[in-house]
Amino acid sequence: MLMKRSQVAPQDMSMTLLPGEEREIEMEVFEPAKGPLDLYILMDFSNSMKDDLDNLKRMGAELADLVGKLSDDYTIGFGKFVDKVVEPQTDMRPIKLAQPWPNSDPPFSFRNVITLTPDLQSFTQKLQKERISGNLDAPEGGFDAILQATVCGEKIGWRDHATHLLVFSTESAFHYESDGANVLAGIMPRNDEQCHLDPDGKYTEDTRQDYPSVPTLVRLLGKHNIIPIFAVTNHSFTYYEKLHEYFPIAELGLLQEDSANILNILEKAFENIRSKISIRAEDRPKAIEAQVLSYSGNVAQAGTFKVKPGQIGKFKVRVKASEMVGEQHVCSLEQGDKKGKMRVKPTTFSTALNINAEVLCKTCDCEKVCTGHGDLVCGKCKCNDGWLGPFCNCSASASTDPGTSCRGPGVEEPCSGRGDCLCGACVCYNTDQYEGSLCQFDKSQCQRYGGFLCNDRGRCFMGQCACAEGWEGPACECPMSNQTCLDTKGGVCNGRGVCKCGRCECQDSGLAMTPTCEANFQAQLGMCEDKRSCVQCQAWKTGEKKDSDQCDQCQFKVIMVEELKENKEVIEACSFRDEDDDCTYHYTVDYPEDQTVKELEVQVLKKKDCPPAGFLWLIPLIMFLMLLLGLLSLCCWKYCACCKSCLALLPCCGRGRMVGFKENQYMLRQSMLTSDHLDTPLVRTGPPKSTDVVRWKITDNVHRSPNHPLAQVQPNPKETIQFPLSLRLNRLFTDSLSRSDARDTELLRREVDDNLNEVYKQVPGTQRVQNTTFRLQRNAGKRADHAIVDTVLPAPRSSYPNIVKLTEKNVQSGNFQDLKVVPGYYTVATDREAAGAVEFQEGVETVDVHVPLFVKEEDDDKKQLQVEAVDVPLGIAEIGKRFVSITIIKEHAKSVMSFLQPSYTYSRQDKVANIPITREIIEDGHTQVSYRTRDLTAKDKKDYVTVDGELSYGPGETQQTVPVRLLEMGEGDGLLKDTQVKQFVMDLSNPRQGAKLGRYPRTTVTITDKPGERLYTTVTITDQPGERLYTTDTITDQPGERLYTTDTITDQPGERLYTTDTITDQPGEDRVQGLPENAQMEKSAGFINQTATSPGGRLNSPTNVKAKATGPRSIRLNWDPLGKSLGYKVKYWIYGDPEADAPPAMNVKTNHADLANLYPYCDYETKVCGYNALGDGNYSDMVPCKTLEDVPSEPGRLAFNVISPTVTQVSWAEPAETNGVITAYEVLYTPINDDTKPMGAAKKVKIDNPKKRMLLIENLQSAQTYCYQVRAKNSVGWGPFKEATINLASQPTRPMSIPIIPDIPIVDAEAGDEYDGYLMYSSEVMRSPTDSKRPSVSDEGGYPQTTPPFLTSLCRTYGFSPTQTQSQYDYGMSQAFRARTQSEDVNDALLNLDRVIQDARLAPGVPDTPTRLVFSALGPTALKISWQEPHCDRDVLGYCVLYQLLNGGDVKRINMSSPTDNSVVVQDLLPNHSYLFKVKAQSQEGWGPEREGVITIESAVDPNSPLSPMPGSSFTLSTPSAPGPLVFTALSPEALQLSWEKPRKPNGDILGYVVTCEHLHGGGDIRSFQVSGDSAETSLTVPDLSENMPYKFKVQARTTQGFGPEREGIITIESQDDGKRTESYKSLFYPRFYLVTHTNVTHTMINDPYYSGSTTQHTETSGMVTRHVTKEVVQRSMQVAGTSSVTKKVERSFYET
Repeated sequence: MLMKRSQVAPQDMSMTLLPGEEREIEMEVFEPAKGPLDLYILMDFSNSMKDDLDNLKRMGAELADLVGKLSDDYTIGFGKFVDKVVEPQTDMRPIKLAQPWPNSDPPFSFRNVITLTPDLQSFTQKLQKERISGNLDAPEGGFDAILQATVCGEKIGWRDHATHLLVFSTESAFHYESDGANVLAGIMPRNDEQCHLDPDGKYTEDTRQDYPSVPTLVRLLGKHNIIPIFAVTNHSFTYYEKLHEYFPIAELGLLQEDSANILNILEKAFENIRSKISIRAEDRPKAIEAQVLSYSGNVAQAGTFKVKPGQIGKFKVRVKASEMVGEQHVCSLEQGDKKGKMRVKPTTFSTALNINAEVLCKTCDCEKVCTGHGDLVCGKCKCNDGWLGPFCNCSASASTDPGTSCRGPGVEEPCSGRGDCLCGACVCYNTDQYEGSLCQFDKSQCQRYGGFLCNDRGRCFMGQCACAEGWEGPACECPMSNQTCLDTKGGVCNGRGVCKCGRCECQDSGLAMTPTCEANFQAQLGMCEDKRSCVQCQAWKTGEKKDSDQCDQCQFKVIMVEELKENKEVIEACSFRDEDDDCTYHYTVDYPEDQTVKELEVQVLKKKDCPPAGFLWLIPLIMFLMLLLGLLSLCCWKYCACCKSCLALLPCCGRGRMVGFKENQYMLRQSMLTSDHLDTPLVRTGPPKSTDVVRWKITDNVHRSPNHPLAQVQPNPKETIQFPLSLRLNRLFTDSLSRSDARDTELLRREVDDNLNEVYKQVPGTQRVQNTTFRLQRNAGKRADHAIVDTVLPAPRSSYPNIVKLTEKNVQSGNFQDLKVVPGYYTVATDREAAGAVEFQEGVETVDVHVPLFVKEEDDDKKQLQVEAVDVPLGIAEIGKRFVSITIIKEHAKSVMSFLQPSYTYSRQDKVANIPITREIIEDGHTQVSYRTRDLTAKDKKDYVTVDGELSYGPGETQQTVPVRLLEMGEGDGLLKDTQVKQFVMDLSNPRQGAKLGRYPRTTVTITDKPGERLYTTVTITDQPGERLYTTDTITDQPGERLYTTDTITDQPGERLYTTDTITDQPGEDRVQGLPENAQMEKSAGFINQTATSPGGRLNSPTNVKAKATGPRSIRLNWDPLGKSLGYKVKYWIYGDPEADAPPAMNVKTNHADLANLYPYCDYETKVCGYNALGDGNYSDMVPCKTLEDVPSEPGRLAFNVISPTVTQVSWAEPAETNGVITAYEVLYTPINDDTKPMGAAKKVKIDNPKKRMLLIENLQSAQTYCYQVRAKNSVGWGPFKEATINLASQPTRPMSIPIIPDIPIVDAEAGDEYDGYLMYSSEVMRSPTDSKRPSVSDEGGYPQTTPPFLTSLCRTYGFSPTQTQSQYDYGMSQAFRARTQSEDVNDALLNLDRVIQDARLAPGVPDTPTRLVFSALGPTALKISWQEPHCDRDVLGYCVLYQLLNGGDVKRINMSSPTDNSVVVQDLLPNHSYLFKVKAQSQEGWGPEREGVITIESAVDPNSPLSPMPGSSFTLSTPSAPGPLVFTALSPEALQLSWEKPRKPNGDILGYVVTCEHLHGGGDIRSFQVSGDSAETSLTVPDLSENMPYKFKVQARTTQGFGPEREGIITIESQDDGKRTESYKSLFYPRFYLVTHTNVTHTMINDPYYSGSTTQHTETSGMVTRHVTKEVVQRSMQVAGTSSVTKKVERSFYET
């Protein structure tokens, strides 16, 4: 009877084992025929389960019969769940919170409705009262409900000795920990695994804690002996099919749509559970091993034992003490690892066999060990009668009753149920988790902050957080220092608040304040103007509110004072002119001294500043004297002009005042220039008693004669160019104006731009000014402290004279509209000339002329500019030295430094790579150059040892060699055998002593794993007439291999060139590819190996084994036959899985085999052996093969984020089975009626980036239901659709509290059917760190410690995606190349494996990449960035945060010297702008790699602000798209014409273009051209090119918002006579030459609206200029998952123009 009650016998046992000793224990398990049963039904109460609830209510009688059939002693309970009551999971509108659906209850997370009860009638009655509820998103919060039903044992009613069943019924998927939904909801703390049910059974922590993870549920359900039964519908069956495999015992049933078969599922699941027993050993010490065996000695596994109810099952428990734990001897372990109590129990039972096991390592004196009350037998004390304990030191009479010594107040069990009471003292089971005299404290249950125990700033001790130094608070969340509360003046909270817990608590004054209780600068804007009228009426009874009624409405009272406070002591100091009396009055605005007053204090100066009055009688006299003085001056000037000999005698004219340039000429070296302007001194001689204004002008390239070819080229007068303008403002320069992002700079820039635009708009064709900046000009006389504004005015070239006249006119008046300027100073420039004026004030003898130098790439080697002082329009000075010449010289090199070739290949066995660097001597002498290596796919200290230094060449020395040490292949490279190409580059830089870099300033070094192995590039083969083919030579020294390469150049029609791969004559191998028919070569045919056996008769391995995929699920193997073999055995397994897990070998009789039922697009490894009468022979080498692709399955669940009733964001998961590389997605959305019938045409959007599984759809019809369909595509074709239906009007919109916008495509539902593009907010949301190969993700959550059982059976496929750019290669492992991805969890697990393989090996002690990068918006201009401390072998010293605008700008840096500061708040950001953030950590060994993230804060800023988009318009980027295709026209062997079309999406007015030209393989100077104009087609003539030299051209369009993406082209002018010129060049009839071009487009922010890809264009010119555009294929390569690329090609034809 005792055994029947406890169900397990024996229940307690102790043993002591020596290292390596093993013992077996017999164990009996009894399962009653109808034991006690607790059945708890947990049901989804979302609106879609309404019919399921109705059916369950009608099944009361059937449910009672079933429960009675299952057990005689039962209880039944009921709980319901929906989801967290927070956005985006729940509709938070008040009407929806009250009743989400008609006749429904308010939403909730989980509620225990019926506690477990044996009263079925009461259960049925209570169930009838329940009503359905509802939520928004499809996944439900069932995990919260399961956890609460598990840990709240007393409130649910679980009984100790009963079988616990939890029936989980739903038709939706599940939310889980860190799945992203709670990040949007702002719920970051982890679930604390505690019970949180109020007296009504409602879960209270749903909005404050995250969902639990899958491992958490597995552990807690097993701990509380609860068996889950998942009853789910077909909609989510695949999710739970994978989920239930994690649990030791769990059942899964397919539920009908209305849950009519739930009782059948329950009965069948109960029978399955009763028919099997899983016995496990829990809480096992490290040094102890335990196995459960059947009575016959077989190892027990889940489901292998079948014990009939009512019978006793007998088992054996094998306990063994390990000798070694890892590499450590067992006796060197801690005592807790050698000794402990483990529980051997059936999974479904609450009782267990407790075994106290210990490893005995030492023997001691028996009397000392057993305290004289026992004998030491086999290393353990055998106590005398009446004594207990491991050392016989405890009296049995004192240990019979724990008494009160092991119980405390409120503690029912001895030692709190967490330890044993031994001789009146508690010995805790697990001292690493429990502590205290009664084991009452759990070290993992102290308060958490931000999801971290004790905020990761302390440790849990005796139930409370013991904080680290510098931290305090119940969860160590408060810093003790007040550094975070310091204001800009260094004070604490600006004296208007208290610093508590690291934050300022400001006094409630009703005023807008910053977090440090300072005045909010945004609130200060307009503060003076707002209070102006009230100050006037209260202080002077003037102004627009001088009527008493209006003045009484003012909210404040002014205070009249004799003297105002200093400006730096108040918020604002204001001055205005009173219109009534023309006097100026002054007042200040500041905080009130009485802090309880909520209005600002306004103090007004009693005395106004008024113009002098009362001397009106002097006015006529003064006027008369002024008239007389003017007449005298005029006469004096006339006389001085006629008689210059009297100049020295007349005080009014001075003594011959002269102005002129200080120098005659300047010689400048272009390499030494640091600015594009030169300050040229202009001096004045004679008495400087008045003001002189001097006008000047400058002309470029005056050294060219009128007959010079470039001088004869006349520019287009209608083309739009940029006119740089400079004016001196009537305002002093301040330090804030030097910062472009300062508030004062922005306000002044707007004022300048607005006024200049108003003035210059009268000139036809002008556009808005741009690039406005402010500076000082030191040598400017008395005006040196005034601000000079530099700006650019785009206008037609012909408008130059009008712009100069208009500028001079307004400068003389001192006003540009309302903008005050200083008369006498201006500059107007073009790209070849400039004009301006400077002012000599009284007493000033010298000023500088800010002369533009017009430095351009196409300048001559020696060019000359001429600056001329034109005249003196104001003043009496005459011009003396009128001209100054400026000569700019381009330096020519004495030596040219270069590598011999652009690439080298070395084997690791070479040990050293010797890289030669050559010197071409032009003028002999000494020369120096610097060199340095840099990582590509090869890594420093892993594949090679980096070098850097300088080389010095003596006279006559032409070559030196740099040795680079190569390292042996590491263990990590073995995982990527034959697939990882290792490369690094060496760069030349800083040539000195007259040297310059030559053709190859960079070389790429490839490291191979075998001697002589070389890489080569395959080139397109063509037979088009006139084309030229280049092939790269391949060198090999492998024994037995021959290489055939083609290096022929031909342009004969119809002739075809061939390139070949390596041709080998190794026995049994055939690798000949693409040979011409006339190629002669000996080739071994298939043969029978006559020496196929070893001397002992055992067969050798088959040779020439070849594997070829014949379909998505089949592979065919062939090999050479073996003599005297009876057959063959073929083994195959998935790449990455152990060979031991391979299925049984296939037995075939022929020399070929067909493998079937394989996974699509999966790497397999195969081996073949022959067998004879003596047995199996040797297996062949492993032969890899990948199956072909198949169409993907449907995408994962669709999710909708509703922005407004007409805008939604739809997202989806990757298909469960990609069956290849996903290359695109297609989204269809169709308006439908209530019968799901289409009501209009379906809109289709194709997304070519497979990583952007998200789409923002705008301008949908309001209150219209749409059907959304999504499908995926790979190289095979399109997969099936995933479908969902939603009406946006019935859903809540996204609140402004979630301002973070992801990087998603945007489409317009109102666009036409030909709409085929989309816009993006930024180029990438998360980029890969610069120094790390880890993909950058927003949250690197943990993974279960136990590998899922299905993970090892998955197909793990690693593929390479080489992207060739010039001579460099980029290789990477791509997550997109995996096949058969079952779920997002699997993707995460495989991604983690990628990180382990790819992670760059950092130097010891250098921190890893910071993890869990989280962005939290604090407002439209503020952002909080948080991260977790990275792994590091040394202490982390601090962090560095770098950020800048994504489209460029200054990089700002924030340093944090404390390692405890893992978050920072960034202020003063621009709303609706994308920022790039980088975070890295520092230790004593240096800085670690960066974690990058790109984020955009969306904000409803002031509509009048230029940062705000137009109301009702979609948010789009203002930069232009790429220009049209590049067209090259040959003019001569040294010159060509480049033309292109206007960007299809200019996104504004095109101001011009920037064209760059450089050598394709490096070397030479980079030339840049500025091209103005906004025409449909633009062209540029490029001179001074070289024959047979490939050039790279790049063209970018520019608007007022910046530059767009580049259009790139590669061009080579090839001459048929090998570049030899003939006399026909002079007559413009050239020999035949060719343009070989290659163009592509580089994408930055948005997709190119034209197309994407690469162009091969061949243009033949003979006798006359022609232009051909035959065919263009443009290629776009986008980076995916950090290192892989997806390529899309769209082919378009263009006709001849």
